[in-house]
Amino acid sequence: MNALPVPVATEAELEFDRQVDALALTGLPDRLDLRDSCFRALLEPLRDLLPAPGPDRGTVPFVVVLPDLPAREVLGQVPGVGGTGFTTMDDDDLASFRPLPELGVPSVPYLLLDVDTGPDTLNMRPAEVAPLLESRSRTPLTIAEGLSLLVADHGVLRSRGCFSLLGSRCGDKRVPALWVSERRPRLGWCYQGAPHTWLGTASCAGRRMPVSGAV
Repeated sequence: MNALPVPVATEAELEFDRQVDALALTGLPDRLDLRDSCFRALLEPLRDLLPAPGPDRGTVPFVVVLPDLPAREVLGQVPGVGGTGFTTMDDDDLASFRPLPELGVPSVPYLLLDVDTGPDTLNMRPAEVAPLLESRSRTPLTIAEGLSLLVADHGVLRSRGCFSLLGSRCGDKRVPALWVSERRPRLGWCYQGAPHTWLGTASCAGRRMPVSGAV
């Protein structure tokens, strides 16, 4: 009797498992008051939404995102050459930055698709990048999405290749950003009209969540 073939995980599935492991290692299950197995079960429906293989465009094909993740605590688990990540923003300031309503950011776990840290937008004012992204049918990243990207790939943040998170705003001219400070990942903010040679604007091609999670 012939044995049934053993399913072989695809490259995307292996990467999905790696990202879920990385999120779990930040302590998110405990902070969400979930067992590790329940935390993984919460994210498992996203496996069916993984994008099909495509040409290498130098972007990140997908990132697993949990909305409203605790920024300070998660950042403190991201390693850097000089130590773990940090922010000098207080809790009230962090809470004031919310996803732009027009982005339609899901309130349940989801996938961020075709993520680009914006190397072609280095030294451009974030205010100038917004219409450029719209013309390319792309949207800026939020703080939660930027941190999820950083957890998925610590090496995505470089001293000369940092990125703004234009998808989170607090009603003034400030734009949150992730950069390297004292050889450590840092979450802070810059003004929307101020260009920096080392700072681009991160974006994605879309967001995908299970139909059952629609609100």
